[in-house]
Amino acid sequence: MNNYEKPFLVSGRNTLIHKNKKLDLVVVNDDDDPNVIVTRHGVKIFTESVPANRAEAKDRYMEVVDISSSDVFGEVKTLLFIQAINNKEYKVDYSKKGTDLFIRIHQENYI
Repeated sequence: MNNYEKPFLVSGRNTLIHKNKKLDLVVVNDDDDPNVIVTRHGVKIFTESVPANRAEAKDRYMEVVDISSSDVFGEVKTLLFIQAINNKEYKVDYSKKGTDLFIRIHQENYI
C-alpha cells in the first residue's frame, strides 16, 4: 500500500499522525493491551470488536493500525503519541493501562 493511501503518517519512533477525518483509526498494540480509537474528536479506548479484515473495517469507516507490524513501527510500544485532527496531541502510556493516566492530552495546538 502506498503512503499516500493511508489515513495516517508515522513520525519518528513513536508518533502516529491521523490525517483523514473520514476514517477512524483503531490502534492495536499487543494482545494484552486495550485497543484505542482515533476519531476526528480525539482518542479514547475502543471497546467494540476490532474489524476482522480490511473490507469489514472499510464498511465501518475504520482503518486498523497494528503498531507492531513492520510497515508501522515494527515493535510493541510502551509509549505512543497520537496527533489527532482535533488539533491536539495525545499521550497513550500502555504501562498505565487501567488508570486515568492511560490516555492524556499531551499538547494542545500542536500545529
